[in-house]
Amino acid sequence: MFMTTNILTFDVEEWFQVYNLSGAISRADWDNIPSRLEIGTQRFLDLLDESDCKATCFILGWVARKYPQVVKNIADRGHEIGCHGWDHKPVFDMTEGEFRSETEDAVKALSDATGAEIIGYRASNFSITGSNLWALDILAECGFRYDSSIHPFGGRRYGVAGFPRGPVRLKLPSGREIVEFPLPTAHVFGCVLPVAGGGYLRFWHYRLTKWAIGKLNRSNLPAVVYIHPWELDPEHPRVGRGVSPIRKWMHYYNLRSTEPKLKKLLKDFSFEKMGALYETITGALPVYEFAVENGRQTVRLVTTDREST
Repeated sequence: MFMTTNILTFDVEEWFQVYNLSGAISRADWDNIPSRLEIGTQRFLDLLDESDCKATCFILGWVARKYPQVVKNIADRGHEIGCHGWDHKPVFDMTEGEFRSETEDAVKALSDATGAEIIGYRASNFSITGSNLWALDILAECGFRYDSSIHPFGGRRYGVAGFPRGPVRLKLPSGREIVEFPLPTAHVFGCVLPVAGGGYLRFWHYRLTKWAIGKLNRSNLPAVVYIHPWELDPEHPRVGRGVSPIRKWMHYYNLRSTEPKLKKLLKDFSFEKMGALYETITGALPVYEFAVENGRQTVRLVTTDREST
């Protein structure tokens, strides 16, 4: 199943809600900024229709509350609805109580908009890291069956170095379980590089993205591709002051390449909804548990019943 099936996901949020622009745009101003959400959303929905492809859309609760018709349109066109938190606040900036409360609020808003059961989660900014793996236990407690928040590399702001590169079942400290679909990486000249999503999709030449996905598939692993609607709307506003040059560059770089690269991906690879793949592969996944050393949960993972792929 992994050989030819990958997972296409969209993180549905407004352009002004991204972390890289947070220094210039206050949350207090969000309700007064003209929305461009439907521009990019409609574009990816049309592209998926043209390719007869279904995706998983991780959507903010804030979006579902403010634009329930957008969320319903996504669901009505056959795509899976997942949770992306409430308002794009990173998990590492929240307490456990705050995270549980905002997650419950987001699930309610998404369920109210679609009537669908929400079983998948992705943290904003991939902000489930080695310092807050407690979030996975809260997700399982809230009824989520899978998560897709972890980059298996040692990043400065996010990532869990040494995490398995393919889907795994995680036995959590509470005794609950959750399946993790990590984001794709490639090993290039001794370095672990994130690929096939967001800024990485825009930054790397398409040949590298295609090679990396193919290499994962040849290792019997699916690639999880992610795109944001604002990346399909290259005309969205440019911010001025308040954002560092590197963050501004990361947000706006090569936006016009997103659509042609997405079209190539849809032509070159087969994609499925994450929830559908979850139902197919969960029973065959390797099972890991978090090690506890000196009374503290660590990021070291150990297999419990079979070797890692």
